[in-house]
Amino acid sequence: MGINNRVALVTGSASGMGKQAALRMAENGAAVVINDIDQGRVDSTVAEFTQRGLRAIGAVADISNREAVEGMVQKTVSEFGRIDILVNNAGLDRGGPLRKISEADWDIVLDVNLKGAFLCSQAVHGHMVENKHGRIINIASRAWLGGVGQSSYSSAKAGLVGLTRTLGLELSKNGITSNCIAPGLIHTPMLDTLPAEDLKALLAMHPSGRLGEVDDIADAVLFFADDDSGFVNAQVLYVCGGRSLFAG
Repeated sequence: MGINNRVALVTGSASGMGKQAALRMAENGAAVVINDIDQGRVDSTVAEFTQRGLRAIGAVADISNREAVEGMVQKTVSEFGRIDILVNNAGLDRGGPLRKISEADWDIVLDVNLKGAFLCSQAVHGHMVENKHGRIINIASRAWLGGVGQSSYSSAKAGLVGLTRTLGLELSKNGITSNCIAPGLIHTPMLDTLPAEDLKALLAMHPSGRLGEVDDIADAVLFFADDDSGFVNAQVLYVCGGRSLFAG
């Protein structure tokens, strides 16, 4: 059945994995809401989509702020009449050894990666229950298994896995699924800023020996979003080239 005429809200979708996931869904007939905290990037992405004949609107919002999230969801419903798919993609990492992580860095990583997903899921819940249909897709990370220098990020992503499983149990009776994608190293602009030696060391731990691409994540999002995937629930799908087999 696909996702034709469904409405999808993708957080952090003005660039990278979120943008490609939103693009893939729009190309398959969904109306999409582009979210970011940067107005210019949102406007640019929406313009790019609409110039291609795709249905898209923008919503600038800090997902760690309840009022902002509720306003974004209301804008979505006012514009498109419903909300069917939520992709909790927005995230950030401020890592380092345990002794060097500040409380402020810990707080912002947990606020954006975990609290943001909670607030967005809570905000769409009533609309999805009313429609007896919904897809909540959380973008976690292979790092939820643990990673050196990633205590805040790994903790947030582990929490996101727990949230995914709990929502899968709570919401499935209402026709709503909750699933999680755990990417490994994905080729995004942020990764391009890594020193070559650091990237080489990271790739050495990947059985595939290469980076994943944003298309790999978009394909997984499309699978979970599909109307025909309604019996797939509370799962974690690793898209990491086998990296999940190794900790650290």
